[in-house]
Amino acid sequence: MDSVSAVNATTAPVQPGAVSSVGDLDYHAFLRLLIAQLKNQDPTKPMDSTQFVAQLATFSQVEQSIAANAKLDSLITASALSLADAVIGHTITSADGSAHGTVASVAIVSEGPIATLTDGRTVALGAGIVIE
Repeated sequence: MDSVSAVNATTAPVQPGAVSSVGDLDYHAFLRLLIAQLKNQDPTKPMDSTQFVAQLATFSQVEQSIAANAKLDSLITASALSLADAVIGHTITSADGSAHGTVASVAIVSEGPIATLTDGRTVALGAGIVIE
């Protein structure tokens, strides 16, 4: 068994194309890759310790960014739900004044909350909306 097969036998297999984004790489996948790299390095030319520390620091930054983004997404969703609660049943006027009516429902979409008025028109809830 060659060294690559031995590494693959002791770690979970990584399928080509299985990682669709940086968010899909978790801490365990990083460790498996790091261990495979260490096992398969040339003993006469070991990995430079500064490169090793830089890789760990980069992974830590990516992991923290992913966690921060998840928290920001939760905060934005909570804010949108709070806004939805505040406008349902109230009369609103769109920022440009073109739509005015009572809010029947609110949908939370990736672009932000969208209010549906009782007459069926939709208004994006954002800056400039007047709630009466």
